Amino acid sequence: MLLFYLFVVLSVDSTKASALSNPNVALFLLADDCDDPLVSALPQASFSSSSELSSSHGPGFARLNRRDGAGGWSPLVSNKYQWLQIDLGERMEVTAVATQGGYGSSNWVTSYLLMFSDSGWNWKQYRQEDSIWGFSGNANADSVVYYRLQPSIKARFLRFLPLEWNPKGRIGMRIEVFGCAYRSEVVDLDGKSSLLYRFDQKSLSPIKDIISLKFKTMQSDGILLHREGPNGDHITLQLRRGRLFLLINSGEAKLPTTSTLVNLTLGSLLDDQHWHSVLIQRLGKQVNFTVDEHRHHFHAQGEFNFVNLDYEISFGGIPAPGKSVSFPHRNFHGCLENLYYNGVDIIDLAKQQKPQIIAMGNVSFSCSQPQSMPVTFLSSRSYLALPDFSGEEEVSATFQFRTWNKAGLLLFSELQLVSGSILLFLSDGKLKLNLYQPGKLPSDITAGVGLNDGQWHSVSLSAKKNHLSVAVDGQLASAAPPLGPEQIYSDGTYYFGGCPDKSFGSKCKSPLGGFQGCMRLISIGGRVVDLISVQQGSLGNFSDLQIDSCGISDTTWTIIQHNGSDLTRVRNTNPENPYAGFFEYVASMEQLQATINRAEHCEQEFTYYCKKSRLVNKQDGTPLSWWVGRTNETQTYWGGSSPDLQKCTCGLEGNCIDSQYYCNCDADRNEWTNDTGLLSYKEHLPVTKIVITDTGRLHSEAAYKLGPLLCRGDRSFWNSASFDTEASYLHFPTFHGELSADVSFFFKTTASSGVFLENLGITDFIRIELRSPTVVTFSFDVGNGPFEISVQSPTHFNDNQWHHVRIERNMKEASLQVDQLTRKTQPAPADGHVLLQLNSQLFVGGTATRQRGFLGCIRSLQLNGMTLDLEERAQVTPEVQPGCRGHCSSYGKLCRNGGKCRERPIGFFCDCTFSAYTGPFCSNEISAYFGSGSSVIYNFQENYLLSKNSSSHAASFHGDMKLSREMIKFSFRTTRTPSLLLFVSSFYKEYLSVIIAKNGSLQIRYKLNRYQEPDVVNFDVKNMADGQLHHVVIHREEGVVFIEIDNNTRRQVHLSSGTEFSAVKSLVLGRILEHSDVDQETALAGAQGFTGCLSAVQLSHVAPLKAALHPSHPDPVTVTGHVTESSCVAQPGTDATSRERTHLFADHSGTIDDKEPLANAIKSDSAVIGGLIAVVIFILLCITAIAVRIYQQKRLYKRSEAKRSENVDSAEAVLKSELNIQKAVSENQKEYFF
Repeated sequence: MLLFYLFVVLSVDSTKASALSNPNVALFLLADDCDDPLVSALPQASFSSSSELSSSHGPGFARLNRRDGAGGWSPLVSNKYQWLQIDLGERMEVTAVATQGGYGSSNWVTSYLLMFSDSGWNWKQYRQEDSIWGFSGNANADSVVYYRLQPSIKARFLRFLPLEWNPKGRIGMRIEVFGCAYRSEVVDLDGKSSLLYRFDQKSLSPIKDIISLKFKTMQSDGILLHREGPNGDHITLQLRRGRLFLLINSGEAKLPTTSTLVNLTLGSLLDDQHWHSVLIQRLGKQVNFTVDEHRHHFHAQGEFNFVNLDYEISFGGIPAPGKSVSFPHRNFHGCLENLYYNGVDIIDLAKQQKPQIIAMGNVSFSCSQPQSMPVTFLSSRSYLALPDFSGEEEVSATFQFRTWNKAGLLLFSELQLVSGSILLFLSDGKLKLNLYQPGKLPSDITAGVGLNDGQWHSVSLSAKKNHLSVAVDGQLASAAPPLGPEQIYSDGTYYFGGCPDKSFGSKCKSPLGGFQGCMRLISIGGRVVDLISVQQGSLGNFSDLQIDSCGISDTTWTIIQHNGSDLTRVRNTNPENPYAGFFEYVASMEQLQATINRAEHCEQEFTYYCKKSRLVNKQDGTPLSWWVGRTNETQTYWGGSSPDLQKCTCGLEGNCIDSQYYCNCDADRNEWTNDTGLLSYKEHLPVTKIVITDTGRLHSEAAYKLGPLLCRGDRSFWNSASFDTEASYLHFPTFHGELSADVSFFFKTTASSGVFLENLGITDFIRIELRSPTVVTFSFDVGNGPFEISVQSPTHFNDNQWHHVRIERNMKEASLQVDQLTRKTQPAPADGHVLLQLNSQLFVGGTATRQRGFLGCIRSLQLNGMTLDLEERAQVTPEVQPGCRGHCSSYGKLCRNGGKCRERPIGFFCDCTFSAYTGPFCSNEISAYFGSGSSVIYNFQENYLLSKNSSSHAASFHGDMKLSREMIKFSFRTTRTPSLLLFVSSFYKEYLSVIIAKNGSLQIRYKLNRYQEPDVVNFDVKNMADGQLHHVVIHREEGVVFIEIDNNTRRQVHLSSGTEFSAVKSLVLGRILEHSDVDQETALAGAQGFTGCLSAVQLSHVAPLKAALHPSHPDPVTVTGHVTESSCVAQPGTDATSRERTHLFADHSGTIDDKEPLANAIKSDSAVIGGLIAVVIFILLCITAIAVRIYQQKRLYKRSEAKRSENVDSAEAVLKSELNIQKAVSENQKEYFF
């Protein structure tokens, strides 16, 4: 979100008194009367710190302007993990802070963060306008820098965290805090208690209501307030999954939608045990809903007002008997503060036990402080290494985590006695536990789904006496099979969140990268880990953590709001008297344009409600409504990413309510309908104006709503240029890296050498080059001769793959890192110049002498954080081409399952058009559950003579075309026999059927000649209707058919019925609805249809499930009965056995056992015992045979999977590594604060 704020920094000589002599400072400090100094009178015990350099540098000497001790606080080591803490004794309102350096020293802090807490635990970083920012600190030891806090802080504890300090000194601070006492009324509710307030009817205002409160909680759900009416009308403020919902239900409301429920959502992650403020204001039909300074304004429709409700309101729950609501709810568990209803102090009335207030359950008037210390893993480099101090003969750990990222390492532990390791990690939002032992197949357990939802999830891992199990949110996952006789022991170290650098000698490995998010309540062997000891360095080891604070944010998009987000109704307009609505954004047009240009994708959702209000005049095609974007051009399209003239989303998708129009509203019906679409053509965004002219007829009315501008991604990641000759180069203005230089870029080449970048001065220079196929060199001169740093690789850099280079130079050292190779450093020369003085142009891809130029591609070139636009400069430079060719040569293997890699001017994408899969890499399989009697029919042509009118997919199957080959792939899971899995028919009574016969065998029946009986391929090795997931591949080349079942059972068959499929008509999944001339077995299965799950169905380039469930254009597909998208099929890349651990298919109707009852059953005891013994022996033999078979199948499958995925995995690892290096927005779903 773009936010704009102004803050003031004032430097004064010494004391507040002298500051007041300056009228500007006086105005700053005396803006209100809450500006008393709060620190100067505190006792010594109120000050604490992470460490101290000596007893005279202790935190008690950190008072502003004091000179005792060493003249301020300094920690033992100056790094980003140090802090200075103040205990104000009680909650105070803090309105300003001031800092100094250490008296008479070179020790001062140039920037810092400010944290606050009520309990001294669970800290929160101070934000202004919900934006995280650090305070600029001091430029010397003695001047005072003041900051006014807007909004103010209400807290007992403050903590200052130095970020940067004088490079010629160390951290040194003296501080003061200004504010005043904070008085409040607090009530603590335990999740079963609540307050009910009954008020006098005369005290109500018919037009005005105001409700205000603060709350804090660790629970993600709960009712904050509820008021009901006699007819089910209600207003409810409810916490759901950490978000606050305001629900207003009125039977009198008349909205242009089917629902009368107003549902407003504000805030996120509000279950963080910090105070959040809520304000609900109603004035007539205007309602303001505000949460933590974020406001949502809306207009209540119809005759709605609060007076229609009962004369009582409950807080913390819905306790009144006889009351019922239609939504799930829980009572609130936490604290409420300063709860006011129309000026009435509810908590004060409850404390005084006034008769208007009924306290239900356990209500107390002080706020408990649950002590939960979270830790934030800030980046992919973060990790927490802890010793196993339990002394038990087991591996045991529990913790809670929350994250927005789909993948990352949670826990790693090396094993003793037996060589191997345990990995616990997130993959695609699921928890996976992997036990790896050399020479054995890995044991996998999968648990949970959607665990990257930002909510807290608990994990319990246990490995004891060769038994391995994991529980997620209290649900025990399927335990791994017995691990053999070996006892499992940890090697003594647990790695949480990531792995240290390999140079530390750790065997830790993180296949999917580090974890980014928060953890808390970490315990090992039943003992809770003391994170304070970790922070102080006396326990374990860590890197890039923020301890005692959870700093994740629910932010994935840049969101730019405007003044027209509410629903606006329009009446009585015509072409001579049009309505014009204007949208004003919180950012200037220049800022909007910069944001849009940098983003990879932007969009705005526009909804046009209509009742007899058209968008286009159907007689002459003239527009009756239109919108204007930032180019000030009139636009008449209403959805999509391309300006398709006068079309709405339904017209693009072919599903308008009247097929002769391209917009629903153009049907001109006397009932409410709407056209809703995402406008995503960047050159036209944002929308600045809308014009409506067709609401002047009888019963004609319109309404519209425009969403905020949403942008994501970073185009700079793919901004690139290709250099065709050694003499070619791009030139830019002189690089100003006098004090510090930070340069990073990607390159790929087949040349053995070349200069990437060069900038010259009179004597100084900076140069980065490929010195040889295996060496990258950084050269520079700061006035006392050239220095070089080189990184040598064991493999060649000129392999036409992307490589990342990062150089840094400051007054202390210079460094060079290439890819993940060891970073090389060079200390700055003691007698060299501090400043790097350059004066020539910056040359990219070549040199001033036009020699030794670079041949290849350079992309994402950043200098001191600024991205150079290589493409723009390349467009006007000879022998240099904008963009880079050959992205697909590097990343094409990422496109799976028939997806095609397509080059783009910036990067590449996977085209999944002809794949049964979807997703960025065509790896998300589309699955569906088929209910009894349901079907999906894909018609290639209604009549082959009309094939010219068929879709682009179906058009390749023509009636007069002889189909001599096809490839069919699908997966299924069912318990029903007989079943029809797939049926392909032709107009010539030829067909292909894939069925499960009554005995459970899989049969493939080809009839390619109407005058002959079908060829039957029968797989009767096992019952295929066993509720397990099975994979089928059928590949026909004329008269030869190759069939593969479950990745291991293979068969080749020669057909006798023919070699060509003539005039293909349709493909049926499930029940055959029309009469077909087929064999008896196919007819029986076709009448039964299919009940179960089908997944990733594909016939050559046709994907019927995808066409039915994810239509991208009008497809000739018909769905009958209950067919719904299902997640019953696991992600590709796991074997069938491991998939079944996580989900067993359950038959949704009827009973599986339909056998005849036993006749003439023998009822004697001896017969029963004998029968039981026989059954037990038979079961044991079956289990042994099945286990051997499964083991053979797994080995065959693993071998084929390893060969098939080796190249794909390596390419995916390369891309993920590059995205992590750039911290690309598209790879990280959420942003992290610190």
